[in-house]
Amino acid sequence: MLATLDGGRLSIAAMGLGGAQGAYELAMKYAKEREQFKRPIGSFQAIAFKLADMATEIELARLLLYKACWLCENHRPFSKEAAMAKLFCSEMYHRVANQAVQIHGGYGLMKEYPVERHYRNQKLLEIGEGTSEVQRIVIARLIGVPGRAM
Repeated sequence: MLATLDGGRLSIAAMGLGGAQGAYELAMKYAKEREQFKRPIGSFQAIAFKLADMATEIELARLLLYKACWLCENHRPFSKEAAMAKLFCSEMYHRVANQAVQIHGGYGLMKEYPVERHYRNQKLLEIGEGTSEVQRIVIARLIGVPGRAM
């Protein structure tokens, strides 16, 4: 049963990674097209830094997920890495979707702009296959933090 949970955690992590990539791409496209003061908004440092942080977090999540998948495919223990990947990817999707909406401004909440869907979708990933709090308990146990049995 636990092996099934670990596999599901990898799936949720992959959904978070893919969702974050999609939200990032929408934000990048918007930042290049939307102009203020006769310049694309992506040329402003505040927006550029948001995009840089988003890209960095996505890449970190990708590497963590790939490591967990590699361990799984090579029949090595991967419970800790699966929990870490699920936790990080789902919470990272939240941060990226939030910043993507912020970059879009008021349009980010309108159904006519697909970025609002990412903001709604990401929440499910923090809950499915164990909440973020449960993932932290799992990780704590797997790194040797003493605690009561669940």
